[in-house]
Parts: sequence; structure tokens; C-alpha cells
Amino acid sequence: MVRITKVHTGTGDAGKTSLASGERVSKSNVRVDFFGTIDELNAVIGMVRAELERVDTHHEDGGARATVRTVKNAVTTKISLIQQELFDVGGECSFLPEQVPEAMTVIGQEQADRLCSEMDIWTEDLAPLESFILPAGSPLIATMHLARTVTRRAERGAMRLREVEGEGAVRDIVITYLNRLSDWFFVLARWIVMTLGEDETLWVPLGKRNLS
Repeated sequence: MVRITKVHTGTGDAGKTSLASGERVSKSNVRVDFFGTIDELNAVIGMVRAELERVDTHHEDGGARATVRTVKNAVTTKISLIQQELFDVGGECSFLPEQVPEAMTVIGQEQADRLCSEMDIWTEDLAPLESFILPAGSPLIATMHLARTVTRRAERGAMRLREVEGEGAVRDIVITYLNRLSDWFFVLARWIVMTLGEDETLWVPLGKRNLS
């Protein structure tokens, strides 16, 4: 069990920080940047959860919105699990690969495959895309698109780390998981829009826009 009694230590005042192994590196280090982006992503997902809780559960006339209950029942536990798994990823990648403790919990193929299974279920209810979707809509949907794009940045950070430290710097399954997670947020956002009866914000090609 982790026990933290003091957060401010002053050891990072000069722009240095420690990897989990104890090695001191610059805060601009590519590994620090990567697991820092994972932390940022987890914070954005926390915003998604907050926006999900804020969705009105009743109509203006007082009647219950069954669709909101459907969304919350389908999504809340799944998003909570994603946050736990991202913390696993951040913890693993705060170590140099050869120093990850054998007893540490790390994500595997099972977690990556689960994301695909969930996407497949949601996609069955969705109409095929006939245009690109803009990252807009209700606060919940807009925040989910933010989570999607930060996930992509984390994926790019993982690849950058490999380029600097070598192929073994990040496990293949971590990159697979992040790739699928970004798609997961995209599909889930579409499914929520459909379930709540909202409209997607579609991209309109320049030549077809009416700007008046």
C-alpha cells in the first residue's frame, strides 16, 4: 500500500525529477513527458466522468430520462476501469523497462481486446459515417473528444520514446491499448449522442458551406 505523508519536497525545484527507479532526469525527458501525458489523460477522463454526472436525469416536466440512465449504466463502470488501467500504464512506464518490478500489475492483451469488444457492441447501433465529425456538442461529448485527442498524443509520446530509447522502451501492448482507446472514445461519443437523441456536428467541405 502506498503511503504519502508529504507532497512538496523541493527536489524538483531545479527542473529535475526522479523515475520510479530513482534515476534523476530532466522534467523534459521523453519518458517523463510520456507518463506525464498519461496522467493528463487520466485527468481529462475525470472531467468526462464529472460531465457524465451532470447530465440531467429528468425532463423539464419532471419525467425521468431513461436514456440517461441507459448511458450511465453502460458507461460509468467502464470509464472508471479505464482510469485504473491508465494508472497501471503510467506506473509501469515510470520505470526503465528492465527495472519494472515482477510483482507490478501491467495491462495485457485482455484489456486491449476488451476495448474492441465494447466498440463492436456500440457500433452495431450506429449508422455508418458519411462525413467527418467535428469535436463539438454537449459538454460531455466535447470532453470525450478531448480525451480522444490526448490519447492520441500519449500514443505519439510512446512512439517518440521508442525512437529515443529503442524498441524495448515501451511494450507493444501499451501502444496497442492506447491506439484502441482513442478509437474507443470516438465510438463511445457517437453511441452516447445516438442514445441521448442528440445531433453530431459534421464537417462540411469548404465548397458546400453556407457562411451567411
